[in-house]
Amino acid sequence: MSIDKKIVNRKITLISRDLKNLKEISVIPMAKYLSNDTYEALAERYLERIIGRMIDINYHILSEEHNETPIDYYNSFLMMAEKKYLSSDFAKKIAHSAGLRNRLAHEYDEIDASKVYKAVPVSLRDVPKYLDCILKHIDKNLKQKKLI
Repeated sequence: MSIDKKIVNRKITLISRDLKNLKEISVIPMAKYLSNDTYEALAERYLERIIGRMIDINYHILSEEHNETPIDYYNSFLMMAEKKYLSSDFAKKIAHSAGLRNRLAHEYDEIDASKVYKAVPVSLRDVPKYLDCILKHIDKNLKQKKLI
């Protein structure tokens, strides 16, 4: 099977939209952010959706292009490095977002609002890099397939 570019592009569009909204939250001073539960709830939800969609992209690519299924969300990023979609160092770094996503989605522990606040600029830096890696690889694969 092959990667469905429409699925990946749809996920990327949704991630990009949430990143734009997350950027608006990033300019709010920490004291103001921590004093307003709405900011925290919005940041948590945007982060959860962004990370969930990156994981969806990972699973789609790995299952469709490589007929493999990761054992968990964290390992989906590591497998993306094994398949050369991401660099190994970057995959190890961004794989930790899977843990944040799980804490946000399942409320395993008390969620520390200041840690969520600190995750916002990290996501704004790393997620576009992830998206660029995916798009470059998909475009490269499609061009190669057209040449054959």
